[in-house]
Amino acid sequence: MSLKAKSVWALYSVLWYLILPFVLLRLAYRAWKAPEYGKRILERFGLFRYEETKEAIWVHAVSVGETLAAAPLIKLLQQKYPECQIVVTTMTPTGSERVNALFGDSVFHVYAPYDFPLAVKSFYRRVRPKAVVIMETELWPNTLRIAKEQDIPVILANARLSERSAAGYQKAGMIAQEMLSCLSLVAAQNEIDGDRFRSLGLTQDQLYVTGSIKFDIQMPESLTEQGYELRRLLGNDRDILIGASTHEGEESQLLDLYQQLKRVIPDLLLVLVPRHPERFRSVSQLVSRRGLTLARRSKGDSCLPETDVYLGDTMGELLVMYQASDVVFVGGSLVEHGGHNPMEPAALAKPILTGPHTFNFDEIMKMMVDAGSVQKIQNSIELMSGVERLFSDAELYQKMSKSGIDVVKKNQGALKYLLELIDNELKR
Repeated sequence: MSLKAKSVWALYSVLWYLILPFVLLRLAYRAWKAPEYGKRILERFGLFRYEETKEAIWVHAVSVGETLAAAPLIKLLQQKYPECQIVVTTMTPTGSERVNALFGDSVFHVYAPYDFPLAVKSFYRRVRPKAVVIMETELWPNTLRIAKEQDIPVILANARLSERSAAGYQKAGMIAQEMLSCLSLVAAQNEIDGDRFRSLGLTQDQLYVTGSIKFDIQMPESLTEQGYELRRLLGNDRDILIGASTHEGEESQLLDLYQQLKRVIPDLLLVLVPRHPERFRSVSQLVSRRGLTLARRSKGDSCLPETDVYLGDTMGELLVMYQASDVVFVGGSLVEHGGHNPMEPAALAKPILTGPHTFNFDEIMKMMVDAGSVQKIQNSIELMSGVERLFSDAELYQKMSKSGIDVVKKNQGALKYLLELIDNELKR
């Protein structure tokens, strides 16, 4: 490493120590809004009890989406390497909840450390991983640098890099290049993502285009029965639109849409599933202020014929909500968040609508739009038109449903390829 590069790393670490009080203030603010953030704080500093004697494989998934994507990979790692302890880290309480719900005590879960040297070194000293698997694009300079210093291979799995993120890394200059040099390999979701990584300085021998492991969906055996049961509770004779993984600003647009659609679809039920649990209460208040009848999943409220909105304010039930619904709007796309994963509703044969902002899933969305399984709309007016047509045009409904399943099946296989790459790195 050049003297200039060492200086950049040192400056980055010093900046971390300088901003640490503000990081703690932000954590306190988040804990005020969502109390779970106030628990297990020491883990974020690399301080936790770890007594496992097995060699470890560390899998890092930021939050719920990455955890769900990583779940099949984690299960395969458990099967292939029974002699290893799988350590799974997240950054959010919702991610933590998903890890515990999916794996219980079969993995060791802890929050990932903040990226200043003392915390990262403390984490590595306790866990001593033989490999690190990072999901998607969660790159932290000291986490990568210290892994390289300790000769620990780091695999960036199911890697994606939006145009916006690539521009941000480009501004980081040398430190971005140094980060990429610490990676053993990058398993990119597609050629476009691969090209963006190369433009930042990733070498060709580090890059593999595997496809997205999110296509390798394994639906729980109980899902069909759970979905039918929920549908019975919601009303078998009602038309059901779900707004899934919604963000602030989207629920109000969906409620406007609902109130207009009720004039032409009188039995319509709107299911709202906000992305973040700390917003459950504010969304319920928003619905009530509109004078609409609300039923909440968490309270076990009955969904009556006159119920307007059913709030999915529980964790881990989105798949069941999808199964019980007719038409799916995938949130994070009417606002500039970048959208969310459309593969799960597609695999369940649900026609999908999204807003214009889907940069987190650019290539996948293009593939699904081209196939006819996703309708991408530009505003709430087009969304209303799209929803109304799907409920009135049975032929279009069936076409979109079938094409979604076809796209998912056609693109499966990335998980097997990724596991082979990880296995090769471990054998080295």
